[in-house]
Amino acid sequence: MKIILLYASDFMGNASVLPPENDSLAMLNSENSVEELIQQPILHGIDDHLIEFAEALRTVAKALRQAAEGKASSQAEASEWKRKYELERSRNLQLEKRAMPSEKHLDENWRVASDGAVEKSDKCCGEHGICSHQVLRDGEHGHDATVVPNKMIRKASFKLSWCCNGDKSNQKKHDIVSFEKGNITTAERSSKQISLKWESPPQTVLILTKPNSTAVRMLCSEMVRWLKEKKSLNIFVEPRVRTELLTESSYYQFVQTWENVKEILFLHTKVDVVVTLGGDGTVLWAASMFKGPVPPIVPFSLGSLGFMTPFYSERYKEYLDSILRGPISITLRHRLQCHVIRDLAISDLDSEEPILVLNEVTIDRGISSFLTNLECYCDSSFVTRVQGDGLILSTTSGSTAYSLAAGGSMVHPQVPGILFTPICPHSLSFRPLILPEHVTIRVQVPFNSRDHAWASFDGKDRKKLAPGDALVCSMATWPVPTACQADSTSDFLRSIHEGLHWNLRKTQSFDGPRETHDQIEPFI
Repeated sequence: MKIILLYASDFMGNASVLPPENDSLAMLNSENSVEELIQQPILHGIDDHLIEFAEALRTVAKALRQAAEGKASSQAEASEWKRKYELERSRNLQLEKRAMPSEKHLDENWRVASDGAVEKSDKCCGEHGICSHQVLRDGEHGHDATVVPNKMIRKASFKLSWCCNGDKSNQKKHDIVSFEKGNITTAERSSKQISLKWESPPQTVLILTKPNSTAVRMLCSEMVRWLKEKKSLNIFVEPRVRTELLTESSYYQFVQTWENVKEILFLHTKVDVVVTLGGDGTVLWAASMFKGPVPPIVPFSLGSLGFMTPFYSERYKEYLDSILRGPISITLRHRLQCHVIRDLAISDLDSEEPILVLNEVTIDRGISSFLTNLECYCDSSFVTRVQGDGLILSTTSGSTAYSLAAGGSMVHPQVPGILFTPICPHSLSFRPLILPEHVTIRVQVPFNSRDHAWASFDGKDRKKLAPGDALVCSMATWPVPTACQADSTSDFLRSIHEGLHWNLRKTQSFDGPRETHDQIEPFI
């Protein structure tokens, strides 16, 4: 009976209530004393309910010991993840400093402040606009200018400005934030459609086409001839397309192309406008060719389903004539920059070549029969553990693609965010998320995962992720500007109405009350 009383006093935290009979009572607060008391045999003659109570206390002691061990393990794991994210943050800071233009490369419209930030001087070309060297610069910092041929045609300059529907000045109505008396209020709001205005006429056009299509091949040859004869433009095409054009006629000798991958890296320094003939896949291919700045893309619809191709090929002369004159509305489509970090890497800075995606990066289980097991982190915060068929990290432009099929929401392409959408999760409460664009997402395959995972980037470049490998995604610096037929909002709504038949149903019939004079008199 004394042993049971000692258990009860230690478990309830009231050991001082029992009178001390010997020196062993002073050792009740130590784990060794508790273990010795648990190991003592139970005296004969004790009631059954006291025996059950003793067994319950043994179970509680064991659970507390396991909880302490789990807490120590979690703290060690948290410290390791904190160390890795500090390395990732320092790596991002180094990349930002490396991409920052030096003072000698800045023109008269920009200056370097005392804190190292690049600021706009009083001589900038527009008071309310975003200049070409701010969003879509002519050259990428760090490239050797001597690589570009001297006979390169000078690129057309342009200016981006924020405009509002119904505003004749086509200037941005700035959101004025007031901090009067500690209250934050927004004085003005506007639709902020982005307008591109050429400051010098475009001179070079790149045409990218969908392969293995007779209709696209015929339209391409007709468009090339029209742009050369009517607009006197320099035209670049893919090597495959140039071969097809020369096979058709020797007239297309003036068409230019590239010979190796190195020339593609500097293609943005030569091309003013990119024209795509195909569907959304052709736009994805065009975006993947540019690892840095991307020229404005004019996407013509020649595919089966398109959310990024608002222009109809039958009216290409009218559209191109208007776009080459300007100004035009554009949509800045954000891209994700993805790094694969292997478990054997010395640090997180030791990663593979970054991959840019316009739609989404997908992590799935491949052909494995086991559930995908993924640990997800947002900056330094743990998000969740994904157990299911996989995970989709999507841009808002890709919200109407794989993410939508997996249950994600449709988001306007100019909303800056990252969609976090599970694929068939093993939990009914696992709902999709939309995270802000400034975060860094890390997806880790844990060491206790039953099998590998597979990552695919815009449906290609599939890579295997072994236990211990990680995928790090953040918003890329350079967006993909696509021309709008009307504006970004109108094009987006038209695409979901025509492409998805969104909320299409018959109108409910009217069954309201009849007028008194229309009522039929009862038959007598």
